[in-house]
Parts: sequence; C-alpha cells; structure tokens
Amino acid sequence: MDFEDRDSSPKRRSVRCGLLDVLFRSGDDPEDCGLGQEAFMDEEADLPSDLEWLQELSEESDSDGDLALETDNSTKRSYAETARMFKLRRNLDQLDSFHRQKERDVQKAREKLKPCRQNVESWLEQRDNLEWEIEQQKANANSSLAVFRLRAQHKLLCQKLQNEEELEGQIRAELTQQERELNEVEVDLGRVFLLRQELQEEEQRFQVLKAQKAVRRLQQERKVSQNQQHNMKLLRDKQAARLEEEEKECQRKNEEARTSQKKAAKYLKQTIKRLHQQAAEKEKQNREFIERRMQAVESLKSSIAVNQESLQVQQNRAKEQTQKKKEQERQLKAALEAQGIDSIKHMYQKKQLKETKRKQQEFEESQKSKRVEIVAKIHQEEQLLKSRKRNQAQPPKPSTNDKFSSLRTGREMLLSFLDPNSPSVSEETGTLLVREFSNISRSSSPCSDSEHLEEMGETVQKYMTHKSPADSLAEPEFSGLWEQEYKATNKDMTPAKAEVKKDEPAMANRKLNVTAKKIHGKAFISKPDVIFFKDFEVGKCYKKKLVLTNISYTVNQCKFLRVSAQLKDFISVNFEPPGSLSTGMSCDMHAFFQPLINEDLEGDFQFASTLGPFSVPVRCTTKKCCPEVDCRFVDFGSHVVGHTVSRTITLNNKGALATFFSMDTSTHLCSESSHVQMPSQASANTGPVTSSINISSSDHQSSDSLDSEAVRPKQQNLSKELQQLEPGVEAVTEALLSSDVDTQTTQTFLDSCDITLGGVRDGEVGPFQNVKLEILFTPTIPGETKLDFYIRFSDTNTKPIPIQVRGVAVSIPVWVVQPSIDLKICMFDRLYQDTIIIQSRANKALKVTFEVCPGMRKHMEILPKNGFIQAQSSFNAQLKFIPRRSLSKDAENYFDSDTGVLEVPMTVQVAGQVRPVPFTVQAIVTSSDLQFDQTEVDFGSCSVYHLVRSSVRLTNMSLLPQDFGFVAVPEFIEVQPNDGFGTLLPQETLEIDLIFGPKKAKEYNFQLCCKSGINRDFLLSCHGVGVRPPLVLSHSLVQFRSTAVGYKSPATIYLTNQSDCNQSKEPTTQLTKDVMKVDGPRLFCFCLPKDSEISISPSAGRLLPGERCLVQVMFRPRLLDHEIKEEALRQIHCAKLISEKEQEINRPTEQEMKNNIPPEPNKGKRPLGNAKNSKVSENPNTNKLPDPVDIKPGSELYGKARAFLLKSFTRSYREYTVPCFVSDGDPTETDSQVQLAWSPTNTLYLKLECPAVQPPLLVTSSNGNNILDFNQVFVGNKVIKRFTVQNISMEPLDLRLSLLDIHGPFSLVNAMRGVGPGEKHTLVLAFSPTLERKYCEKLEVQTPKMVLEITLQGEGVLPVVTLSPTGDLVDFGYVLEKEITSQHVQLQNSSVVAVDYRVLLASQSLPSPQHGADRVALLLDGYRGSQIHPAVGTQNYSGLSVFSVTPVEGSIDPGQKQNITITFQPDHPSVCYSDKLTIELINKSKVCVMDLRGVASSHNMYLYGGDPLTVPIESLLPSLIIPHPKLTEAEENRSVHALVTLQASCKAGVIRPAVRELQVGCIRSPHTSKKCGEFYWDDVATLQQQGFQLEPVKGTVEAGHRRSVTITWTPQSGHKPFEVIQVCAPLTVKSDEIIIYRVTLMAVVSSTAD
Repeated sequence: MDFEDRDSSPKRRSVRCGLLDVLFRSGDDPEDCGLGQEAFMDEEADLPSDLEWLQELSEESDSDGDLALETDNSTKRSYAETARMFKLRRNLDQLDSFHRQKERDVQKAREKLKPCRQNVESWLEQRDNLEWEIEQQKANANSSLAVFRLRAQHKLLCQKLQNEEELEGQIRAELTQQERELNEVEVDLGRVFLLRQELQEEEQRFQVLKAQKAVRRLQQERKVSQNQQHNMKLLRDKQAARLEEEEKECQRKNEEARTSQKKAAKYLKQTIKRLHQQAAEKEKQNREFIERRMQAVESLKSSIAVNQESLQVQQNRAKEQTQKKKEQERQLKAALEAQGIDSIKHMYQKKQLKETKRKQQEFEESQKSKRVEIVAKIHQEEQLLKSRKRNQAQPPKPSTNDKFSSLRTGREMLLSFLDPNSPSVSEETGTLLVREFSNISRSSSPCSDSEHLEEMGETVQKYMTHKSPADSLAEPEFSGLWEQEYKATNKDMTPAKAEVKKDEPAMANRKLNVTAKKIHGKAFISKPDVIFFKDFEVGKCYKKKLVLTNISYTVNQCKFLRVSAQLKDFISVNFEPPGSLSTGMSCDMHAFFQPLINEDLEGDFQFASTLGPFSVPVRCTTKKCCPEVDCRFVDFGSHVVGHTVSRTITLNNKGALATFFSMDTSTHLCSESSHVQMPSQASANTGPVTSSINISSSDHQSSDSLDSEAVRPKQQNLSKELQQLEPGVEAVTEALLSSDVDTQTTQTFLDSCDITLGGVRDGEVGPFQNVKLEILFTPTIPGETKLDFYIRFSDTNTKPIPIQVRGVAVSIPVWVVQPSIDLKICMFDRLYQDTIIIQSRANKALKVTFEVCPGMRKHMEILPKNGFIQAQSSFNAQLKFIPRRSLSKDAENYFDSDTGVLEVPMTVQVAGQVRPVPFTVQAIVTSSDLQFDQTEVDFGSCSVYHLVRSSVRLTNMSLLPQDFGFVAVPEFIEVQPNDGFGTLLPQETLEIDLIFGPKKAKEYNFQLCCKSGINRDFLLSCHGVGVRPPLVLSHSLVQFRSTAVGYKSPATIYLTNQSDCNQSKEPTTQLTKDVMKVDGPRLFCFCLPKDSEISISPSAGRLLPGERCLVQVMFRPRLLDHEIKEEALRQIHCAKLISEKEQEINRPTEQEMKNNIPPEPNKGKRPLGNAKNSKVSENPNTNKLPDPVDIKPGSELYGKARAFLLKSFTRSYREYTVPCFVSDGDPTETDSQVQLAWSPTNTLYLKLECPAVQPPLLVTSSNGNNILDFNQVFVGNKVIKRFTVQNISMEPLDLRLSLLDIHGPFSLVNAMRGVGPGEKHTLVLAFSPTLERKYCEKLEVQTPKMVLEITLQGEGVLPVVTLSPTGDLVDFGYVLEKEITSQHVQLQNSSVVAVDYRVLLASQSLPSPQHGADRVALLLDGYRGSQIHPAVGTQNYSGLSVFSVTPVEGSIDPGQKQNITITFQPDHPSVCYSDKLTIELINKSKVCVMDLRGVASSHNMYLYGGDPLTVPIESLLPSLIIPHPKLTEAEENRSVHALVTLQASCKAGVIRPAVRELQVGCIRSPHTSKKCGEFYWDDVATLQQQGFQLEPVKGTVEAGHRRSVTITWTPQSGHKPFEVIQVCAPLTVKSDEIIIYRVTLMAVVSSTAD
C-alpha cells in the first residue's frame, strides 16, 4: 500500500500543478505571454466540438477583409480573449471535478477505516477473554491440554490483531494523505476565486455580444426575405396575365371545335344509315353462304370415314410386312452365326449401307423439291407484281365492313384446296380451314353463327394476304360438290323480310290495302333514331324508351318482329301493338338491357309495317377513355440562358373509363412503331401471332381421328408456316422485356434536356377528369431547342397524343474568354498569378463584380474586385493564388487532399443580368517536401574495425522534380550514391546508403542536412556508438579455394580474448563503460545462415582473458534440391516431345500397313484390345507433368537430373557473412543456468568467399546416391552390392581407398585401378552382419583434386513380418447406406520361417473395463476435444458388424505376401462408424493396430467439415418418432444442421479476418442416376452484410470428388469486441435428391486466436 501511495501521490500533484499552471498562464495577459497569430491558430484547433460556431463567427467577422491585408489588432485581441475565456472555463471545470474526486477518495478511506477499527476492538475483547480463560485453566492442574489449545488460539488471535493494526495504520496514512491533498486543492480553489468571478463577467459580456450579432443577422435576413417576396409578387402578376391570355385563346378554339362538330354530326348520321343498309344485305348473303358450307362439310366427313378404313387396312399390311422382315433377319442371323461370321457386325454394316442410300435419295429428292419451290416462288412473285400493277391501274371501290366478300373469294380457294393431285402447300392450308370451320360448327350454338363467320372470314383474309386465288391451280376433291354457281339473292329483299317469311307466314301472306299513290322512304321514324346504351357495366340493368311515329301519308300498322341475334341474349322489349295509326300518330316501346359480357354490341330492332319492314339501330358501348389535350404545340419563345420558364397543358378524359398515362420523348420511337409499349399494347400486338397458332392447334384437334402417317406431310408443311411466324413472337417478347429499360433511358434523357417535364410525368386520369401537366424550359446552350413529347395510355385502343415543344435560348451579353483557368501544378506557400479576361457584347457599359467563395479568400484574390466593362470591349483582372497549408480545411469542398486537385467555381456578377457569369480556376496543389522513411537512424554499436551501412528511403512528395544534396557531411559518415547529390522525379523514392565508420570508441550524435533545390532543409538525426570488442578474430575474411561439388574445404582462424589488455586512453561514454566494465571470461556463438553450405566448429564456447581458440570453418558445396527437380521436369518434357514426334512419324506407316492387311474373321477381337491400348495411351493424365513434390531424392529421375547438372556444372561463387555473438560476462558456478546478456556492441562478423567447381568423379549407380544401403540382412548371410563411379573430368585419375574396419561387417571384394576421362569403375562391396543391430562406415575414394565419401550402412535383422501400406488409420470416407466397399492391406514375411497370424476386431472382442470407462468419460466430457474418438463407434441396426475382415487367421510362407480384405457395409446413415483392427503374431507381438473409420449417407451428396454437434457415440435403439402424415414434395427436402465457428484474431489493434473451409462431396456409386451434383448458397446478400464472404457461391461436384468452399469473415467497422455474430446460411445440394444444410455461422473477435 505504501508503494502505491508513493507512486500515486506525485502523479496527482503533477496533475493538480498542471491545472494551476494552465489557469494562471491563461489568466495572464496575452501580450505578456508573447502569444502571436500562430499560437492562436493552434489554440483554435483545441476548441471543443460544441464551440465550433465560435470559429465560424470569427471567420464571418473576417470575411469582409482583403486577402492581402491583415486584420486589425482589435479583431485579434477579441478572438484571443474569447479563446482564453473558454480555456479558463474548461480548466476551472476540471479543477472542480478534481476537488470532487478528492472528496470521494477521503470518504472511501474513512469508510474503509471504520470496519477495520471495529475488527480491532472485537479481537481485543476476544484476547482479554482468552487470557482470563488461560488463567482459569492454569489454576486447574489437570487441564494442560486445554491450556495448550487456548495458548494456540491466543497466538493466532494476536497475529490477526497485529495484521489488522498494520492494515489500520496503512489506511490511516492513506486517509491523512488524501485529506492533505484535499486541503491543498481547496487552497487552490481559493486562489482562483477572483479569477472565477472575472470569468463570469467575461461570459456575460460574451453572451451580450452574441445576442447583438444575432439581432443584426435577423435584420439582414428580414431584408432579404422582403426582397424575395417582392420579386415573387411581380412573377405572380406576370403569370396571371399570361394565364388570362391562354384562357381566351382556349375559349376561341373551343367555339371553333363546337361548330365543326355540328357539321360533322350531320354527315355522320347519313353515313350510319347507309352502313345499316349494307349490313342487312351482308347478313342475308352470309346465311346462304353458311348453308352451302354445311353441305360441303357433311360430304367431307363421309369421305374422311372412307379414308380411315383404307388407312387401317394399309396399317395392317405394314405390320405383317415388318413381322416378315424380322423373321427374315432372325434366319439370316442364325445362318451367319453358323458360318462363324459376326452377325451383329454384318447386320450393322447392312443397315448402315441402307441408311446411306436412303439419305442419298432423300437428299436428291430435297434438292428437286427445293428447285421446284424456287421456280414456284419466282412464278408467284411475277404474278403478284402483275396483279399489283393491275390494282394500281384500276383501284377498287372501298367497301366498309364487307366481311363476306372475302369469304366469296375464299370459296374459290377452297375449290382449289380440295384437289388431291395438287402437291402445293395450299392443299394443307385449305383442308386446315375446312376442319377448323367444321369444329366450330359442331361446338357452337345457332345463336353464335355470325361470330364464327367473322372468325372464318378473318382466317381466309389472312391467308389471302399471302396467296391470291388466281395463283392456286387446285381442283375440287369431290366432283359435283361445287359445280353449281352461286346465285345472288334479290337486293331489294332485306334479311328482315326473310325472317318474316319463316317466323310469321300469316303476316307475310296477308295483303294490306295501300293507296294507289306510290310511297318512297320509311313509314315510321323513331325517337331517338338510335337506341344508344352508353358506358354500360356488366350486371346492371338499363332502360330506354323508344317513340315510333307514322310519317306515311296513310293509316299504317306496326308490329315488332325480333331483336338481332347478337343482342337477343341481353335485351328484352316491352311493346304492345298499337293497332292502326294515322299519319302523325305515335306509339311507345321500352327496351331493357342487362349486359353479361364487357364487349361492344351492335344490332337493331326489326319491325313490320303495311308498307314494308323497317329497323331501329341499337348500339351498346362499354366504358371507354377519350383523352385529349388543350394544346399540342407549345412555343416558349426566346429566353436568356439560365432562366426557367414553365407552360401548363391540360389532359382531359371525356370518357367514362379511367386510364394510366405516361410521357416520353420521340427520340425512342422508330419510324414504324413505338419501342416503348404498355403491357396492354404488347398483348395486342401478339394477337395475329396467337390467332395463327390457334389455327394449328385446332387442326391438330380435328385430325385426331386420322392416321398419323397420312397427316404427317401436312403437319410438316404447316410447321414450316409456323416457323415463319416465330420471329414475330420473339420480336414482341423482346419489346416487352425492353420496355422497362427504355423507360429508364427516356427518364434520363428528359432530365438532361433543356426542355423537361414537371413533377407529373405519369399517373391516372379518372373518368371525366383532367390533369395539369407542366413543361419546363431551362436553356443552358444558346440556340433553338425542339422536342416532341408523346402521351401514352394504358388503354390499347387509345392512340398516343403528340406534343411539340419549341424554345429559343439567347446567350448572355458578358462572358469570360477563358472559362477554365488552369494554373497547372502549384506548390504550397508560393505565389502564382494569371490574368482573367472578360468580354462584353452589350451596347453599354456594365458593372462587374468578382466573387471568391468564402473558403478560398485566404488563398485566392482577384484585383480589382469591382470594375466597369465598356461596350463592345474587354476587361482584364489579376488572379493571385497563394495556397496555404490550411487549404484542405478551408476549402474541403473544392480541394481533394488525396489527389491534390483544386477546382474552384468562381462567378462574375454583372449588373442587370440575372445569371452570373461562371468560370473555374483549376490547379494541382502539391507539397515541396522531401520525406525520409524514418526520422532517426540508429547505427547501433559499430566496431572501430568495421563499417555499418544503413539504408534510408528519400521520397519526393511533390508532383514536380526536385534537386537535392547532402551538405556538411562529417568525415566518419559517407552518403551514397553519387556522394549524396541527385534529382528526384515526382513521387520517386530513392534508397540512400549511409555508411558509418567510427574512428574512436565513443558515442556519435549528429544530423545530416539534405537541402532541396528551392533552398529548404530537411534534417535526419543519426546516432551511433564506436566500440572496441573484447574478442578479436584473427581474420575477418576467409577465401576458400575452388572446391568440387560434393567435396569439402576447411579453413582455420583464431578467436582471442583481449579483455585484459583493453586499457585504452580513448575517452569512453556511459555505453562503452557498460560494455567494458566486465573483464573476465566471455562466451561466444557463431550463427550460421539457414540452408547454407558452411559449418563452423566449434560454433560456441568460452574464452578466458588472454586465451586463444582455434575455429575451423568448413565449406561443402552442393546442388540445390529445387534446381535438380526443375531439371528432372525439363527432361520429362523433352522426352514427351520426342515420343510425340515419333508417333506422328510412325502413324502413316501403321495406317498403310492396316490398309494392306485384310481383316481376319477369327481375330475380330484383337482390334478391340488395340483400341483399349490406344485409349490408355491417349489418357490425358499421362500427358501431365509430375508434381515437383513427387520427385523424391534417390529416385531415378532425381539421379538423372543430378548427374546432368554435375556434368554441365561450370563454376559458382557465393558470399556469406556470419555473425559471432559475444556475451557481456561469465555465469557464476552457482548460477550456471542463468541466461546471460549478449550485447550487439560486442558482435563480430566473419565474411566468407566460397567458389565451387565441377567434381572430377560422379556416382552413376544407385541413382547418383553416395549412400550404399544393404538394407536388412539376416544375421549370418552375406550380400554383395556394386558401386559405380565415372570420371567426368578431362584428365585421367588415380583412385585410392581408405581402410575399412577389419572386424566390421563391410569388406571390399575387388581392387582399385586408374580411370581415364569418361571411363567408369565399379567397386564390389560385401556386407555380412553377425549381430542384430545397425552398421555404418565411411569409405573414401581419394583423387588428387577431391575425396569422395561413400556411406556404407546395413542392418542385421531377425524374422520380421511387415504390413503395407503402413499407417494407423484406414478411412473408407463417405459411402451410401447398404452399399459395400473394401480396402486391402498386405502382410509380408521378411523372415526365413513361416509366421502364423490372426486378425482381431475390437467390436467382436470382449469389452474391457477401461473401454467402458473411456466411453463414459467421453460422454461426460461433452466431446470438447475434437481429436477424441472411441475405439468402437456406431454399429448396424441388424446386429451384424459394420466392418468385417477376411481371412481372420492364417500362415505366411517365407518371403511371401498375404492380402487381407477389410469390408465396410453400413445399413443406416451415420458419421460415427469406427472400429479398431489388431494383427498379432503367434508370439503375441502386434504387427499393427489400425483404426477403421467410415461414414454412411442416404444421399450421394454430403457436407464435410465444420464443428461437431453431437458426440461420436450413437444409440442402437430406434428413435421414438410419432409417424406424421404424408408430407408434400416441398416438405420432403431434408434439412441438416451444421455449425461453423470463426474467430478473428485481434493483435495490436489490427483485426485479421477469420477463414474456415468446408468441403462438398459427391459419392461415386453405380446405383445412383446422377453422376454429379451441384450446390449453391442461399441468401448470400444477408451474409455479406454481416461480413461473411463465400467462395464459391455455387458449383458442381463430380462423383467421387470433393470441392472446397472457403468462408471468410471480416469484422465490419464499429464491431464490438467479444460480440458474437450468428447467421444461418442455407446450403442446398442437388443430385438424386435435394438436401438443405442449415449452416450456422458463429463469428467472434478474440485476442487469443491464432
């Protein structure tokens, strides 16, 4: 506690003193403190965030000043006082909070002291009681044990009391310290009392000043608002006057429209009457035409029945012929097999020959038919051209609603269609039309005959547009059917009269008395003339009254006959016959209309009178929309650029049906049709295509009774016609799909044009309502602007309304000659100037004012600010630009600090001109800094015998090139390159080497000055220490002689401890004193580079003062492993290219040999084998190069590559620098295990130069390996091996051998001899072990230039049985349930006697108690360790073992092998199948213990990886699941849960993303239909929002393979530590079935994660 108090009290005092210093320093006068403008700018950045308005207030007060002039002293003083006031308030608040904190600390100390004091008093009382009891027990002689017990309690109590009193003393000391500090703080508060009062007065004055400024600002805003209101009033008056003129113009146009409508109505009535008469004539002709058609259809049906019978007979004959052919083929096959000929091959060749002939005949027929079609088309086009010329010469009279005239011409077409001898396409089309009509007649009712006639007429008209009747040469199929010519009925007889004859014969036969005067015209007139049910709705009932007046000159009678066929289902009539009516008399009639369909209906009421029949037209129309606009041409006139003018047009809907409208421009409309369509328009456009397709479907339905072979040619021709219609369907579909894209394009075009639409661009127009549409004209470029708008409607029957808009833009009178002023690249704090030229085309002088945005007034200035530009002249202004360092803060909207681009919009206000003249000032502002990558260079400790090099990177931060140079460089430092002088390009970085070579043992502190071309200095601090190390190397540089690869070269140096003679007179610093203070033994250690060819002995040791140690350095050059593997791959590639060339050369010769040799029937199977061989040779896996990892040292490829490299080896040179670390002292005998400090100042460096050359000897046997391994040899046996070397040098060599151990197992059989260049020599060596142990000896082959070491090794063994493959795990992977898979292991007897063995499975052995304990411990542990697996896992439900082994036991002969098959057969899905396999010999020794594992799945797709959710133990009891009803197809998709946890590591504030990997696999099985599967992740966007990334999102997996899925979690910004993010990611896998894995991703940031 005392230690903590001593530490904390100085800190608190320093904090309090710091606050007081700030208070009194801020309370002094700013002038006394010497604060300048820069100090106040620094204080400005320290203001709190809630006082940023203070800075804005000061900027507003300074905004009226000039850039070149400084603000006056009063403004400075005011700002400084305000900043001082806020600093005082902040410091006083901190002092008050410090006082409150001290009070809380004192209160806490008192509360801690109170219970401590209570404990002391209670323990004192207990001590007194114990002492009294001890005195009582002493008086009693027999209570010695009680006395000892009480004394022990008394001793323990005293110890507790002593501890508690010490704690009380510590707390009291702490309380005293806290109270003293509290008193000091209160004294400080008293000292600043006057300062607090002064601060309150200043705050009051500041509030008054702030209120005054607010009042002034409010007055200014009121003046501005009044001016705006006045301008708005003037604008409203102008708009009102313009609207009055538009209303007058609109009224005039409406009056003209009414007069024109009256004139048109008069002529319309006459036209309607004439149309009704023509319709009546047409209806009569249609009925007669239908009767003739019905007769033709009945005759056609009878002929079809006859044809069906004949076709059935033909089919029966064809079946009999096919059966005869099959029988003949069977007999031929049996005969061929009896002769020994391959019947299948013979039959196949025969069929191929027939097929070839048939295809050739079809090709010739198709060529002929195409020629005929081409000629026919040419003839047809000529006829069409002639007919068009005739039609143009004699244009026919137009006939309105003449539907049946086309049918009469279609009758002639049907005559040509029914000719069976005509092969043209018209036959199928005509038959198709007749069948369609027959289907219509059978399925329709008599009341809908007219509708079917209309459909039939439309069909005939469509076909006649493609083919005229004169072009058809067909003849009727049945003679006499169409021989009688059509007789026209009497034109004067109307359809009404015909109906009278049928329905009312009495009325027709009765003769009425008529005067002798001949009467012309109608006998009755109706009021109204037309019964018009307008805008009806389905389901409602409507009533109309009709008044019939007799206008004849005689007494007349009137009788109602009927309603038209198309209206009789919807209209009922209430009419009582009035009897005889005199001239001028009238009668009433009521018509009731109840619509059932939403379609327009037309018809009439037919009456009979004495003078003849007459009718009253009836029209029933649905609700329709009738939109129109009040103005289709909008002229804005001429306006100045920058103004905005609006016009309003009114869209009226005079119909009873609401419709949606939208506006777009004519730029997206083609010359033929609009590219942007409503959905209803698109559906309307598909009408002709749909009708043509319905023809084909009806034809298919009517021809079901016909035979397929007879109808097939017709269907083929019909399909050709339908294919011609498919492009139209595709075009309509593309138009629908592209409508949304074109709408968006139209929207963008409207927004970017000078003429734009208002806020209402689309919407709904209700019945009898109007919508105001606003059009805006905002000219930006001088000239005329034209644009055509189209108002489109969702109603397909409504045509678009075009609107033409025109406007003229006039340019402003004053402009800037150079609207974009580019100052190029500028540096901070340097002046740049340019000239602004303003040109005027006005006829008078104008005042111009240059405005600079507030943020750029500190950096940019225009002189003069105001001026007058004369008429038809120019005006020049001077632009001054001095970019300051605060540019990024002052003009953050115009300056990009990342790129340095400055783009400032400037304006020139012109008197009398609404729009200011804009221009832009552009510049790239860059820094002139030269930056070092480090502020200080520490050379560390450097020996006076060495040099230390340190590199720094000098970067030019400017966008301009800069010269630099290091000046005044000390003599002990050297700057390179070019002695420290050069030029840096923009953004270039140059690495500069600083070489430090101390002359004396002392500390060096100096600065290097780098001066730039604009005379700026950049300093670099440097620090270094020159030392004299206690140990000295005899040589710091070792140069080895040229050493052969595989040989070694030694070198000897000496290391001396000179610490006893290091008594130098040089001045020493504190660091050198610390280094030299210990004179005694020193420890040293050489640190070698990794994978180097150098070895040092001894590499570590201890030297006494004055002692010298011999150090041997060994250089062993060798070839690098990766170079050998690359050479091996190159040789494989070359061999493959050579073999491919040989195959290409031999391929033509083999083909010629095959053609010359005739095929032999008895050797028909031989080519199959060759084909297999060729397939194997063409396997793509054989063409792939092996992986370099697969090329192992000692292999044949490795040996060949190494020999080639050695033969082609010339020379290599390497340099190494080896550091020798020296300790600061010597460990004592008692603390020998203490780790000593190793100072870098004492480190020595040894430089080694190592040249390598080609070896004269090369090992050619054992793949170039100089290790001769005899392997395992039985004791007493002798094995002989040969070792071959080759002389690869250009000189002969004399070989000598070293001596072998005469008592060892190795011996040399042959003698040595000399070897010439390129010759080989073989050494014969024998190995005969006597004991069961390993042997190893070195044999040296000596030459004048190198010594080749051969390692001889071998092992004497006893009988041993080995297992292959080796390993303790056999993993079957994923297997489908109820499938069987097997793996094999092999036992090899390497001994000389037979060995008995047996195989044990843990699941079939008696369970041990330890095994049960492990299982219980595993369940209780919760499966926290992922590496823990039980020996015996899940078993089959059937009781049979999952794993089985054959054979279970047996015997292996010497040197023989025994295969053991392990079978895995699961019967239910599980991931916990495991077992343990043990192979024991007869002596109970175990050959191996292997774990067996496997996974069974019910589907061939699976997900591998993730965190375990269950224990690896599964119960064999079936789960108690209540059977559910049958699920739907969507519910049958199985859902599997998986868990993946991701931990992102957070170290030093840097969060590293977490990465996990899952694998999706597909099981290869012959029982599955699909050989591959696919997978995809759902809801990827939600995962990405949480920071999860999945790669890949979807993919496919081939059978028997796995595919990795990488899950990466990157915490988002603002992620809280230890916050767990949990997301469920559905993974769907598809193959034979669909499985959904619910993968739960749990992510957390942890500081302990790797």
